[in-house]
Amino acid sequence: MKHLQYIFMICLMIFSSNKTFAQKEKDTIVLQREARALVRKGNKLYHQQKYTDASVSYKKALAKNSNYDKASYNLGNALYQEKNYKEAVPQFELTAKTAKDKYTKAEAYHNIGNAMMEQKQYQQAVNAFKNSLRNNPKDDETRYNLAVAQKLLKKEQQKNKNKKNDKKDDKNKDKNKKDDKNKDKKKDKNKKGDDKDKKKKDKKKDGDKGKDKNKDPKKKDDKKQPQKPQPKKMSPQQMKQLLKSLQNEEKKTQKKMNVKKAKGKKVKREKDW
Repeated sequence: MKHLQYIFMICLMIFSSNKTFAQKEKDTIVLQREARALVRKGNKLYHQQKYTDASVSYKKALAKNSNYDKASYNLGNALYQEKNYKEAVPQFELTAKTAKDKYTKAEAYHNIGNAMMEQKQYQQAVNAFKNSLRNNPKDDETRYNLAVAQKLLKKEQQKNKNKKNDKKDDKNKDKNKKDDKNKDKKKDKNKKGDDKDKKKKDKKKDGDKGKDKNKDPKKKDDKKQPQKPQPKKMSPQQMKQLLKSLQNEEKKTQKKMNVKKAKGKKVKREKDW
């Protein structure tokens, strides 16, 4: 009895799971149909150039089926036409990632390149166009767009290089100006120091001149010329004694002179024959 109950439970579970799976599959099919209907509606709006309404319809389709490549690709195109390039790129990237055929991938990369060109992101545009050509090498339009993107990228790089050099030159100019300013300050400082020293010297000279001017000329002459001794006045008695003394001295000198003459006189001697 228990064995039969166990078999019955298993059969019930299998039946329930199959029913659930079938229901899910049925729901999926319904959602896919609804998504396709929304895409068709979006396409009609797109051709009527009602790009905003078309975008809404495509987004609803993706809500029904997030893996619907056509919905994401067409949404990217509608956003591109609205000039909403920034939001269009992720839709094209999703298509490029999930698309199974190379042609669809090439178209998605081509549109990414165009959106990047509109945003002046030339390096990203070059990369996108190259990816497009890898998937479809015969696409001349993509090849032409790649050439244009490469040219614009080269121009941008040259412009950035020139700006960088200009900034470098400006920086060097500012540095030179700063150095010149510092030199001028140093010169002014040295000049002020020289003027200060000159003023000190001139002041000292003026002070010396003032000192010389205040000097007594007599004192100056006294230093250069010794004073002559003034003769002392003598009394008559002193003059008499001095005269007598001079006379005595003169006699002594005369006597000495006579003695010298006597000694110096030759004596005549006769020969002894």
